[in-house]
Formats: sequence, C-alpha cells, structure tokens
Amino acid sequence: MKRKRLSTEKYLEGILSQNKVILSQAITLIESTNPSDELLATELIRKLPVSDESSKCIKLGITGVPGVGKSTFIDTFGNFLTSKGLSIAILSIDPSSQKTGGSILGDKTRMENLARDPDAYIRPSPSGSTLGGVAHKTHETILLCEAAGFDCIIVETVGVGQSETMVKEMVDFFLLLMLAGGGDELQGIKRGIMEMADSIIIHKADGDNIKTAKRAKVNYQNALHLFPPNLNNWIPQVSLCSSLQNTGIEDAWQIIQQFMNQMSGNGFLQKNRADQKQKWFTNLLQHKLLQKLYKSPELKQEINQSIERISSGQINVPSAVSLILDKI
Repeated sequence: MKRKRLSTEKYLEGILSQNKVILSQAITLIESTNPSDELLATELIRKLPVSDESSKCIKLGITGVPGVGKSTFIDTFGNFLTSKGLSIAILSIDPSSQKTGGSILGDKTRMENLARDPDAYIRPSPSGSTLGGVAHKTHETILLCEAAGFDCIIVETVGVGQSETMVKEMVDFFLLLMLAGGGDELQGIKRGIMEMADSIIIHKADGDNIKTAKRAKVNYQNALHLFPPNLNNWIPQVSLCSSLQNTGIEDAWQIIQQFMNQMSGNGFLQKNRADQKQKWFTNLLQHKLLQKLYKSPELKQEINQSIERISSGQINVPSAVSLILDKI
C-alpha cells in the first residue's frame, strides 16, 4: 500500500503543534531518497520558521563506545528533564549493516520510560555509511524538532570509534560517556574525541565499581589538564553517574546549564551556532553540486572512460581528474 503524503501546509501545521505522528512522517519524508519526496521535503524545509542563534533550545550530543550505556543514560536523564517541565526529542542513530543496509531501530525498547513519556519524542534513524555513525539527514531532522518547539534535542551517536566531529558541529554541548575498570582507561579512546568533549561522565559508577570509577575520574581530569585551553574558555568537567541508581544525573544537568550560561554570557554560543550553520551550508552545497554533476550523462561517460584509461595505464589519477575538471 502506497504511503499517503500530506501537503506541506499539513506537515507544517502538525510540526508546529508538536504532533508526533506528523513529525515522524515529516522526518521519514526528509530521509526518503524518492525524487518526489525530496521535492516535497525541500518545500517543507523552506517553509519552516528560521531559528536564530539566540534560540533557547539546547542541543546535546552524546557519544561513547558500545556498551557504555548511552541509551540507559538517556532514558534516565530524559526522565529527569521532563520532570523539570522540559520537552525533549531524542534523535538516536542506529547502526546499519554494511552488507544489507538494515538496522535494528530498537531505541524505544531500550528507552522504556521515555517511550511512555508524553513530553519525550524518540526518533531512531539508520546511520547508513555516514562517517561517525551520524545519519545524513540529522541536520534537517534537528530543524524540524526545533520548529516543533522542543526545549532540548539529544543526538545519540553509534559510538563506533570513528570521527564524531559531525556531531560536535550540530550541537551546543558534547557529552562523552566512559566506563572504568577496563584496564588503562586513557588507552581506550582517541585524544581527538576527548578534546571535543565539553564534559566526560564515568558511567555505571555503582556497586563494586565505585572505587574504580573514582580513580578513572582523577585520571581523566589529569589528562584534560594536558590539553590546550578551549577557545571558549570552558574547562571540561569529569563526573560520575549511575543511571541504575539514579545518581549523578542532576550533576550532569548542572554542568550543562553552567556551560550554556557561560557560553551565552561570553557570546560564544551565538558565534558557535553561526559557525555551525556556515559549515553546514558549505558541506551541503558541495554535496548537492556533486549530486547534480553526477546526474549528467556526459560526465558519467567521461568518468567511465577515465577509469578505463587509468586501469590500462594510459593516464595517472591526478591527470584524469584535471581533464574532467577542465571539461566541467
């Protein structure tokens, strides 16, 4: 049965009224690769209200290695936020199979409490082959959730050890969850991810693991002091948390609020959001231009001929690229 599409006006009306069913349908529309869906999605995006850099919506990125308990943390943390009267949207990126492209999309199962919370919206999306486990359309999905008026948007990444730079460039605050007790903790994560983190939480700090978690906290604090100071003058903080025992959740929120207040006060938040939009514009423009070029039959023929000439040793790669660029 063919899915019935709404008009852009109906999509927009549903999004602005925070109708979760229509919001989900709009996100599905944006994620679609069907040409007619893409046209409708483009029209919808154009009609969305433009959010400025002073938006009160807080965008959080949460990452960590598989097994660290990201979904469990978000379930507990999200319930804490809704108990404070905040509405939240969780954009959870599910791992996709590199062979079949399929994904589990089981976040509503892993976040049982939030799935029943009327002030929470959970949207799992397949990561595909996008670098860092971030779905290609996450930027647009964030726009929809901002237009829907959510107070907080949380982007949960796969945490597969690839570059998480893409998430950092979408959010205001980047949170890294870590585990203690796995040997030398500082060997378990790349320095680059630690440098991007605005806060590190040692998760599952409960039971027999408390002493180890406290020791890991000191190690991470010492390691962070070795990094160059951030341009925003923020000093990343390390804290302990147990989602099962509901400890450290309020501390995590206080750190985020402290960060947002400091960044708003020194103007960095507004500047960072403007820089993020500029980077997104550049990246999206490059992507769309390449898409448009590759749709050209003449260019496809030139590329195929170049590949044949490279394979037969008639020309080297830089020369082949230069010839195609000259013809474009």
